[in-house]
Amino acid sequence: MNEKVKSGSRNVAIVGPYLSGKTTLLESLLFVTGAISRKGNVKDGNTVGDSANEARDRRMSVEVSAANTEYENTRFTFIDCPGSIEFAQETYNALMGVDAAIVVCEPIKDRVLTLAPLFKFLDDWEIPHIVFVNKMDRANIHVLETLHALKAVSSRPLVLHQFPIMQGEQLTGFIDMVSEQAYQYHAGSPADSIPFPEHLKAEEHIARAEMLEALANFDDHLLEEILEDIEPSQEEIIKDLKLELGADLVVPVFFGVAEQDFGVRPLLEALLREAPEPETTMERRLEKISDTPLAQVLKTFYTPQGGKVSLVRVWQGTLTDGIVLNGVRTGGLYRLTGQQQQQVNQAVAGEIVAISRLEGIKTGDTISTDSQMMELPKAKQLEPVFALAITPEKRNDEVKLSSAITKLLEEDPALTWEQHGDTHEVILWGQGEIHLQVALDRLRRKYNLPMSTHLPQVPYKETIRKPVNSVHGRYKHQSGGHGQFGDVYLDIQPLPRGEGFNFNEKIVGGVVPRQYIPGVEMGVREFLTHGPLGFPMVDVAVTLTNGSYHSVDSSEQAFKQAARLAMQTGVTQAQPTLLEPILKVDVNSPSEFTSKVLQLLTGRRGQILGYEGRHDWPGWDNVSAYLPQAEMQNFIVELRSLTLGVGSFHWEQDHLQEVPEKLAERILTTNGSNGNGK
Repeated sequence: MNEKVKSGSRNVAIVGPYLSGKTTLLESLLFVTGAISRKGNVKDGNTVGDSANEARDRRMSVEVSAANTEYENTRFTFIDCPGSIEFAQETYNALMGVDAAIVVCEPIKDRVLTLAPLFKFLDDWEIPHIVFVNKMDRANIHVLETLHALKAVSSRPLVLHQFPIMQGEQLTGFIDMVSEQAYQYHAGSPADSIPFPEHLKAEEHIARAEMLEALANFDDHLLEEILEDIEPSQEEIIKDLKLELGADLVVPVFFGVAEQDFGVRPLLEALLREAPEPETTMERRLEKISDTPLAQVLKTFYTPQGGKVSLVRVWQGTLTDGIVLNGVRTGGLYRLTGQQQQQVNQAVAGEIVAISRLEGIKTGDTISTDSQMMELPKAKQLEPVFALAITPEKRNDEVKLSSAITKLLEEDPALTWEQHGDTHEVILWGQGEIHLQVALDRLRRKYNLPMSTHLPQVPYKETIRKPVNSVHGRYKHQSGGHGQFGDVYLDIQPLPRGEGFNFNEKIVGGVVPRQYIPGVEMGVREFLTHGPLGFPMVDVAVTLTNGSYHSVDSSEQAFKQAARLAMQTGVTQAQPTLLEPILKVDVNSPSEFTSKVLQLLTGRRGQILGYEGRHDWPGWDNVSAYLPQAEMQNFIVELRSLTLGVGSFHWEQDHLQEVPEKLAERILTTNGSNGNGK
């Protein structure tokens, strides 16, 4: 098993669902390789990963953590990635810079489905990955049932690299499927070889045959050997595993208990022998390799001591202290292990290091000394699905908010923000409630900006149902000297939905002089910003038909006031009604949850438009519907609850629609009590 490996490096992401034990596995990997002398644990908040306060408060990963160690003359850089779907953007950005990934999961059949989006991302980007079934001391299904469940959510064939040896519910050892040698685990030390367990011979033989057949699908020589009942050599099997794993054609499966270090050393050995070297990944990702420095930012941190620090993958060339990248002179170069920084003089192609002071450069950006250098592909930006309106608790802090949010968004590109044009609220968008709470914690801790929050107001509009003609508005004011006089007659009509606002005039004989007509339109437009129900008015046509003026007292301002008075009278007569924004939503979920998704949508006043199989996602459906924006505010929370956390949706504004009468009454009563209605 300890075949000689050339000195080099491996960049490996540790990914998997929430609570699968990724951070614990990282701690074990660092411990058995001697990078740390004592293991921490998530409960005590003293692990190398999850070092941020926001992570320790919640006992969960909320951002990626890098850690360096050495094993068998090879430098390993592990990237521990968050498991919660709300922090998936962190994971996807980091995966763009690694050579391989360890997918950590639990031996619980009902939770395997949570791996589907992750497997899809890995396979779409052809990122080699190994599955590590953790917490085997809590296994509630047989190993072959676990494998069967995993195969159902992976587009690549899964092959057992180990066959676990169980004693009751306890993992005691494993059979290496390459050498067919059995090993027994011991706490705190490497496993030692034991005689092959006879009671597992039949099951192991079947599983090994399946492994060889999967490998033979990509190797004609191996296929010939199998057909002729020739036992392939261990060297040939390892060579095939390395080639096919490196090309993301197969997914080897390992078993262990990271908390006890069981299975961690065999996992390391496999990464040494079979995971692709950085050079292989570079050849796959880059069209042409040269010596020109080229790197990509995988993560941005703002540290209390050192300011901005960027975690980067060096794809080619050599980075040195103070090098100018994209026109920016950089600071120091560091290897990270949690929050510890080890300064280095240079970083060569294939390494992942941190660079300080990459000002103006964001996560995902390609950086180089050559301005004409190719742009490296980056992970797709996830669409926001949950929002909170935020206000600084201290009014004087409003001036600091924009700068702090800019830094917050650099650290976490899955966040967006807007100042809503209608409600005038500052709205922070993200991937879920926990995601936004973590962001708000950072604003408070890092930038001393505690926030008050509430759900965003729905940007209701209003319109009219019937036309009214010749509505009279007269403004006359005398205050000494010149007075003010304006007199207009307006026709007010509803327009088809989505038409907005039209203003026309049909003045004959100069009864309203031309220079005053813009004032009439201005008065109408100002009135429409806040209609009689308290909301902006849309889909209204107004025509100036008649009026009168005074040669001395008339002015544009007077006609503006006259128009407002006419609108105030006329719109009230035109049966004003409340409109709500309707979204077009496309909800994606496994087909087994489609009926629940349909019920969720209809229960929120959604109008189902249809559903079909999701393109390029076997076993998934896409449901299209119209959904009132008022019903979307915690839609993602319930959708994830119904779909084991894997449901997602895309939304866009579609149209405005009249609010049902009883609901409109309730909305207007609520807005009136809040002082928003007039």
